[in-house]
Amino acid sequence: MAKPEYSKDEIRQMAKDENVKFLRLMFTDLFGTIKNVEVPISQLGKLLDNKLMFDGSSIDGFVRIEESDMYLYPDLSTWMIFPWSTERGKIARVICEVYTTDGKPFEGDPRNNLIRVLGDMRKAGFTDFNIGPEPEFFLFKMDENGKPTTELNDKGSYFDMAPMDLGENCRREIVLTLEEMGFDVEAAHHEVAPGQHEIDFKYADALAAADNIQTFKLVVKTIARKYGLYATFMPKPLAGINGSGMHLNMSLFHDQGNAFFDKNGDMELSEDAFHFLGGLLKHARSFTAICNPIVNSYKRLVPGYEAPVYVAWSGSNRSPLIRVPNSRGLSTRLELRSVDPAANPYLAIAAVLEAGLDGLRNKLAPREAIDRNIYRMDAEERQENHITNLPDTLHNALKDLAADDVMRGAMGHHLYQSFIEAKNLEYNSYRTQVSEWEREQYLELY
Repeated sequence: MAKPEYSKDEIRQMAKDENVKFLRLMFTDLFGTIKNVEVPISQLGKLLDNKLMFDGSSIDGFVRIEESDMYLYPDLSTWMIFPWSTERGKIARVICEVYTTDGKPFEGDPRNNLIRVLGDMRKAGFTDFNIGPEPEFFLFKMDENGKPTTELNDKGSYFDMAPMDLGENCRREIVLTLEEMGFDVEAAHHEVAPGQHEIDFKYADALAAADNIQTFKLVVKTIARKYGLYATFMPKPLAGINGSGMHLNMSLFHDQGNAFFDKNGDMELSEDAFHFLGGLLKHARSFTAICNPIVNSYKRLVPGYEAPVYVAWSGSNRSPLIRVPNSRGLSTRLELRSVDPAANPYLAIAAVLEAGLDGLRNKLAPREAIDRNIYRMDAEERQENHITNLPDTLHNALKDLAADDVMRGAMGHHLYQSFIEAKNLEYNSYRTQVSEWEREQYLELY
């Protein structure tokens, strides 16, 4: 989905022509949660002049109360009128960057942080970092009070059709709504687990891709509610079935085209592709905390449910962490399979880009590809092939992140400190809980 270039006058005219009555000013907090300030259309002029303020102390991971005044600077290319309307007119959204009162980009804004890392990319001689996401989600039924249950809406499986796939109509409306909003939807299908769905949309440059992921989540949840369903991007809502991932397909570009492609290279991959891959593998354990940021993420990263567990790569095999899909030329890309949809897309994309750039700076070479099913190897075979495990808990992932200067730098000081503090609190809170599994296993035995 190409980003349009709108002028202030064009936006004023569109708002008038489409009877826009409210503006939803969207930004993202530390945890990837979409936040918005909704204002009447009368505030459009103030917004376009970068003079709209909000209370930053009310947002997790932003600032203390004594530093609360912050400005929302709109990215005019993200202007979008929602296809649904109210009785009082339409609602338009625009994604904003958060600025301080002295006119500087706020370092605690994840979108600003990604813009900063993209600046590192351009200094390294590259023009674009394209991301094609593959977000998965579950649809659950809601109870009479509008609260989500754990009752799935169907018993379908991979690529099933109605009547097994009872979410088909809901998924179809999600696709149509996304297309009305300018998304180029490439595929929509039922996933492996009952109640699980995937909608893939065309790649975009890194910043637009992160914006698209956030918009996608909003649309999915909004349309699901119309059907009496609750859409969740929780990585592993139910035990015993596959969890939800958000694979990231990535490619780096320079003035000559796709920097990962070389028709004369091994596997038709360039040296840049192998160095970028080397960086991803080197920092994989460290960026796991960012790409799999909640306690529940690690219930998905276990053997037997198709999610990657081991740090390795392959050209065809789907068991390693990173795969090189068969397409070449402009479509040459690396697919990182560990990321889940609970990740803050701005932070996750910044982390993997900085990991790859570190590989390019230091000419890191990946180990040999693993073209066997790693799940069938024993521990000794994995050790012989230098295959390490991803962290198995949020606690261990945070320790790896803390030990990695490059990944800390990918977040910036403010975001890193806020993230580590919040996630340690989250894990410590989890540790104090006693699960039903523990009571079933131990209560009568001991």
